[in-house]
Amino acid sequence: MYTAAQKEERERLVHEHAGLVKRIAYHLISRLPPSVQVEDLIQAGTVGLLEAAKKYDAAQGASFDTYAGIRVRGAMLDEIRRSDWAPRSVHKNARQVTEAIRDVENRVGRSAKDAEVAENMGLSLEEYHQVVRDSTSYQVFSFEDVLSEGDEKTFWHGKSSGPLDGFTRDEFKSALAQGIAGLPEKESLVLSLYYDEELNLKEIGEVLAVSESRVSQIHSQALARLKARLAEWIDLNKEGRS
Repeated sequence: MYTAAQKEERERLVHEHAGLVKRIAYHLISRLPPSVQVEDLIQAGTVGLLEAAKKYDAAQGASFDTYAGIRVRGAMLDEIRRSDWAPRSVHKNARQVTEAIRDVENRVGRSAKDAEVAENMGLSLEEYHQVVRDSTSYQVFSFEDVLSEGDEKTFWHGKSSGPLDGFTRDEFKSALAQGIAGLPEKESLVLSLYYDEELNLKEIGEVLAVSESRVSQIHSQALARLKARLAEWIDLNKEGRS
């Protein structure tokens, strides 16, 4: 049972952070197909915010903003996963892109060029770019998505699978940092502006003096490249959730 003071504090947290839900929802919706409704994300995120307010423990050492952001984003991503609207061909093409990038980079020992990956897949450059755009718009992939659920549950509720669990997450974060550092300069910059600075694609285009569609292409290619380089870690994360 909660005291009146605890209930009042939860209500205050939810009221003060309602804007956080909308901000995350509109940030996610900018890279999702038109069939996804922002109202659905906001509804799911609000549930996540309510759960965050109930379970938040300041003694854990993190701010409510940080904790709520994880819970809200996680609730939205769960909603997106539950209503997987992507055709099977999109999932298949996404796997083929990942495999092709990994194959080329293992062979040439550097970042694969778009034309090299397209050739590996037997596609024209234009066809390849379209496949990458389709796969990354349907399959939401972000750094938070890869780690969010497992990290959050372990950190906040102590549900660790074993003494090496934290070490494995640290290893992944190190691999992720190395993967980003090894991206071509423009791809790394786009990811930084998008995820760290939270600029939208149009704003990034203005910074780089390129079109919004070109930014979308660079962003999609960067995510596809990261997925290829981190495929083993992502698969392990999915197995751990099952």
